[in-house]
Amino acid sequence: MEKHVNIAKRFPKHLFWDMDANILSVEKDRSIIIPRALFATTKNSFEKDIQNLEKLYSKNEITSILRNTKEHISNEVCLLVAKRYKIKPFFRYSL
Repeated sequence: MEKHVNIAKRFPKHLFWDMDANILSVEKDRSIIIPRALFATTKNSFEKDIQNLEKLYSKNEITSILRNTKEHISNEVCLLVAKRYKIKPFFRYSL
């Protein structure tokens, strides 16, 4: 997994509209980067988006952050992640 990455060059800038993505640290800012990288994903773009994250983080890091984030991640994204990693489905919002 890569650890020295310019997040602004790896992910769309609009995902980090409220901060300078050039100074985000892969290590220290994973709780921001992981959910934001999947915030706008769809069934069609999920494969590309998740592979981009997997170059930086393990499946355990990704799922742990998504389960506990305060960011607005849809249940659809959570289901796509659970299916990819063959884990029990989890949701950010009650159904």
